[in-house]
Amino acid sequence: MKKLKRVLLILLGIVALLTLTGFIFLNTLTPTYEGEKALNALSANVEVYFDPYGIPHIYADNEQDAIRTLGYVHAQDRLWQMELLRRVGAGRLSEIFGEIALDNDKFFLSLGIDDYNAKTVAKLDRTDSAVTLTQAYLDGINQFIEEGPTPAEFYLTGLEKQPFTLKDVYNAVAYMGFTFNKGARDIVNTNLLGRLDSTYTQALFAEKPSKEILIPTNQTEEFRELRDIEKSISGLMEQLPVPVFYGSNSWVLAPAKTKNGKVLFENDPHIAQAQPSVWYEAHLVTPDYEKYGFYLAGVPFPLLSHDRKMAHGFTMLANDDTNFYYEEVHPTDTTLYRYGEEWRKFEYVTKSIPIKGDTPLDFQFKKTHRGPVVNANYARRTRVEGNRLVSMHWLFTQFENRLLQGLYEINHANNMEEFKQALPKIHAPGLNVMYGDAEGNIAWWGTAKLYRMPEGSSTKFILDGASGLEDPVEYLDFKYNPHCVNPSWDYVYSANNQPDSTAGLYIPGYFANSSYRAGRIVDMLEEKKDGWTKEDMATMANDVTLRTAVDQMRKWLDALQGQEVTREQQQFAEMLSAWDGKFNLESVGGVFFQKMQEKLHHAIFADEFSSVEEYRSYVVQLKTERIFDDPLSPWWDDVSTPEVKETKTQILNTAFQRSWEELKQQMGTDTNQWTWDKRHYLEHDHPIGRVESLRSFFNVGPFPTSGTGGTLNNQEFSIRKDGTYKVRSIPSTRRIIDFSDIENSIGILPTGQSGNPLSKHYRDQAEMFVNGEFRKMMMNEQEIKASSESLLLFTPEN
Repeated sequence: MKKLKRVLLILLGIVALLTLTGFIFLNTLTPTYEGEKALNALSANVEVYFDPYGIPHIYADNEQDAIRTLGYVHAQDRLWQMELLRRVGAGRLSEIFGEIALDNDKFFLSLGIDDYNAKTVAKLDRTDSAVTLTQAYLDGINQFIEEGPTPAEFYLTGLEKQPFTLKDVYNAVAYMGFTFNKGARDIVNTNLLGRLDSTYTQALFAEKPSKEILIPTNQTEEFRELRDIEKSISGLMEQLPVPVFYGSNSWVLAPAKTKNGKVLFENDPHIAQAQPSVWYEAHLVTPDYEKYGFYLAGVPFPLLSHDRKMAHGFTMLANDDTNFYYEEVHPTDTTLYRYGEEWRKFEYVTKSIPIKGDTPLDFQFKKTHRGPVVNANYARRTRVEGNRLVSMHWLFTQFENRLLQGLYEINHANNMEEFKQALPKIHAPGLNVMYGDAEGNIAWWGTAKLYRMPEGSSTKFILDGASGLEDPVEYLDFKYNPHCVNPSWDYVYSANNQPDSTAGLYIPGYFANSSYRAGRIVDMLEEKKDGWTKEDMATMANDVTLRTAVDQMRKWLDALQGQEVTREQQQFAEMLSAWDGKFNLESVGGVFFQKMQEKLHHAIFADEFSSVEEYRSYVVQLKTERIFDDPLSPWWDDVSTPEVKETKTQILNTAFQRSWEELKQQMGTDTNQWTWDKRHYLEHDHPIGRVESLRSFFNVGPFPTSGTGGTLNNQEFSIRKDGTYKVRSIPSTRRIIDFSDIENSIGILPTGQSGNPLSKHYRDQAEMFVNGEFRKMMMNEQEIKASSESLLLFTPEN
């Protein structure tokens, strides 16, 4: 017995020792928020005060010292995020994740981002202020890599840390640019035209190709391949371990519209939910420069920022900066393609892709003068011999890359005119740049390299590449870009909706439905003519009313009049008729509205396609609102029942009954329990959280959450197999700047400031975010130092 006790005591001692060792080891991986560190090349001491949410307030004698320090503290909280972001656009994810990331790497390598940026970096003036500050930022990152603890993700993946370079910064920005891109829908549109008779498709598109198209009613092999190309591109973007940019809201109010007579500014960019949060907040202060900014991982200048003079933010312009072209291959020499009257040679590029746990893969792709041939390079199906090749023309890589200089200049502008002068440097991605300042100016500019197409050509479909007659005929000067400065109606706004015409044309693109977020912004700003406060702006940012939902519900219920329904259904319909269109957690009407939308969409459109998979591949193009008010539309007839011609009323009744029965199966027979909080949830996914055993450690949530796709509190979701709705796109921050009280402006991040799971700031804002709360974006030095939880002092190395 004594021997057994001794053995047990020894075992307990070993366990305790291992636990203590593990605790000490994990503790060494956490960010350092206090103490003293020597930093190379500093000219003087730099003080970093971390506020109660872990946001660094950096006080330095000059901007170069401040930004060098920013690189260090940014890296200690977000090094893993920086690592992913520099790799994805360069096609280097397989080195971390193995063969599962191979399609992603092929795709981005064929885009040529890495090669394009290598040429850009080689031409840089190394004495340019933007470049010298960027290099100082990188030096700070690299010193952390050399001296700081290694984040847990590097241990779990076995990845060695490597220094960051200027090209990594450009690759991160280029990836952001591509995620704004919705051009792959051109392929779906072309495919849909080829899949269905024009009597079906004419109501779905706002514009048509210039020439008559003989549209087959049977799906050919070529159309199946086009669908696979688009699915390949879309599928790759969905699987990326870094978030995709979706859209945004912003509105800026002039002094005449506000209670305190100063500009109020709101911006909430919508990005795929992810952990860590997309933005890293930091406040830099020197004797001649101050900026409170929201930084992308590995990028030295904030994309969103404000100071005491001005504020700016972005939303996605949603212009079409990617076009696809059919290419004609020479009949006897497949190395040639036709362009006008000449035959040009394809360019063949070979890259070696390192793959974790395997030998490197040599990958060859081919290009035309426009860009990569997409269906020969990375589509998941092998191209069918004899079918036409499709090339991709992306504006980002066609012009000089001055985006970094543009970001530097807008963050160093002293007034609105200087700010405006920097905008032409942002040629892609297309952005709505929102602006407000302490002088009372408000403005909006669309920044992009806009172009004019030949008369009758539509960029919403695959173009004719062989003739050369469907290339852009003109690139417009920036002065023709849409903009609005100090309008008489005292506000500017953007919700990714179509801008008004400019230079005699409408910008081609894939814009958000203006009847939802854009319409709601205008309604609310017009309803309250003046007296707006910061608190009013916060309430509006959290609004969960889906504009037009009440009207849509009424139309559905009106169509059910005279149909056979049970007493219980009749009582439920009466309750629905009183619904206010809000998607709060207690909403029953929201649950039924969403289910009815799903079932109605399926009842209208699915029967025209050969399979559920094919129907789902066209969901974005199949818009119920385009045909709902036309009772004679051929879409109302269910072609699977040729002996009967269904009417609009019959289809609506079918959708209602299917919605009713499915909700009873999924949520029970008590309709009072059909509430939004039981269906709609937000979980912030970390790439390593996909491993189930690590999910609770790396992921944040899940939380029931209000809002839906199309509300100002935009909570776009995917439908899960169990019928629940997992949020996929959220406001990546909400920020409200009040120029009457700049030091008490407010903001919030979806989870927390740190990307390190061991930091207390990894998830400390998550519940505040889902509850619609805000915290102060602190700028008052005395308050910062008094409330700071810690001080990290950086000293010159020598």
